[in-house]
Amino acid sequence: MAKPGRPGAAKGKKGPTKGTGGHGRKALEGKGPTPKAEDRPYHKAYKAKQRSQQAPKPKKGKFVATSKGVGKSASEVLSGRNAVVEALRARIPATALMIAQRIELDDRVREAIALANNRGIPVSEVTRAEIDRLTGGDFVHQGIALQVPPYKYTDPNELLDRALSLSTLPLIVALDGITDPRNLGAIIRSAAAFGAQGILLPQRRSVGVTASAWKTSAGAAARVPVALAANLNQVITEYKRRGVFVIGLDADGDVQLPEFALADKPLLVVVGSEGKGLSRLVSERCDQVVSIPISASTESLNAGIAASVALYQIASMR
Repeated sequence: MAKPGRPGAAKGKKGPTKGTGGHGRKALEGKGPTPKAEDRPYHKAYKAKQRSQQAPKPKKGKFVATSKGVGKSASEVLSGRNAVVEALRARIPATALMIAQRIELDDRVREAIALANNRGIPVSEVTRAEIDRLTGGDFVHQGIALQVPPYKYTDPNELLDRALSLSTLPLIVALDGITDPRNLGAIIRSAAAFGAQGILLPQRRSVGVTASAWKTSAGAAARVPVALAANLNQVITEYKRRGVFVIGLDADGDVQLPEFALADKPLLVVVGSEGKGLSRLVSERCDQVVSIPISASTESLNAGIAASVALYQIASMR
């Protein structure tokens, strides 16, 4: 006699187990070896690899003064109506002129457009925000910007040759460690105003002729050549060998400016840095170190103003 079945037990003979039809085979086989971290798009190692393979984009219109020297990007952007017009008048090579939309067309803007058209330089109307970007946030660009190649520096000996050809009493200004482009621009402007024939910059620890320097010079950078010296001390020695007298401007100078007696000589005026003044080696090569008398309540003058005062005094004495 058959035994009664267990409650809930399946009745009848056990049939064949149903399969997946092969659909689960891939799951059983696995996904293979785990990819390297740098090959997984969601991993930070992958993103780092992608960044390293991309060439860095140069910042437009920026020069960088480093301890190793004056570095420059592929192009420079000048802004401001005077600076742009003066650069175009001087036929500085340029690749594009950009005018902000709805800008007031005064005489300088019209002249800039006419000069650009005559030279075949493309003129583009862009948004003010685009000029802000191109000029690195210079919000006093006055709605106009000019893209130009990097500044072309003169050789120091060629600078002196040119000065001697223009005057029997050449006057050149050298900068010893100036790092503020606005000071450089102001000195270039004063050099043009008081008859100096050029500017001499050291290649190391110095600012270059940047867009800010161009703008502060109010266009004078298009008329006053700037030379770059690999070794300022050696160039000073060479200038002295060729008959140029060297005076340095320093708050601790031995002679006060109104009393110095070399104004009627060929001169190289060396302006010290904003904080440290003249370096020791440069000071030792000066024929005179001159100070500017100022009120006891004022600690010092910045480099741009000191150079302007000295150049004015020399021009007056001549």
